[in-house]
Amino acid sequence: MKKVIVIALSVFSAVTLASAQGMKFGHINMQEVMFLMDEMDSARAEMEKFSATMQETYNAMIEEYNTKLTTYQQMSANWTPSVLATKQQEIQDLEARLQQYQQNAQMDMNNLQQQLMTPIQQKANEAVAKVGKANGLIYVFDTSMGMIPYFDTTQSMDVTEQVKVELGIPLDKMLPQAQPQL
Repeated sequence: MKKVIVIALSVFSAVTLASAQGMKFGHINMQEVMFLMDEMDSARAEMEKFSATMQETYNAMIEEYNTKLTTYQQMSANWTPSVLATKQQEIQDLEARLQQYQQNAQMDMNNLQQQLMTPIQQKANEAVAKVGKANGLIYVFDTSMGMIPYFDTTQSMDVTEQVKVELGIPLDKMLPQAQPQL
C-alpha cells in the first residue's frame, strides 16, 4: 500500500510540475502492443510446443504410475512381504518423480517464457522510446497494468498506434475477443 501511495504521489508531482512547465505526457496499452507483435506469435507457438512435449512426458509418467498402482492393487495379496515392500517403494519413488517433474517443468516453462519475452519487451520499449522522443514526450505511461488510477486523455497523447506502426504491426490487427465460456 505504501508503494502505491509513493508511486501515486510521484506521478502527481511529476504531472503537476510538467503541467506548470508545458511538458507533454503519453500513454500506451503495452500489453496490447506486445500481444500483437509477430515475435509474440512465434513465442506463443514455441511455448505451446514446449508445453505439449512436457505434457506428453508427464502423461507417460502418469501411465507408468497407474500401471504399477493397478498391478500393486491386484497382486499385493499374493506377494511376499519383501516383494510388497519393494513394490510400495517403487510406487513412492514414482510419486516423488512425478512431483519433481512437475516442479522442474514449471521452472523450465518460466525460464523459456522469460527467455522468449525479454527481446520482445526490449524491442517494444525501444519503439516506445523512439515514438516518445519523436513526439517530445517526457513520460509514456503504460495503462495496461492498472497502476494509473486516473489520467486525462485530453492532456496525454495515446501513442499506441504510433508504436504499432513503428513495430510494423498492421493497425487493423486487433486483440482476439474473449470467447464466452459455457
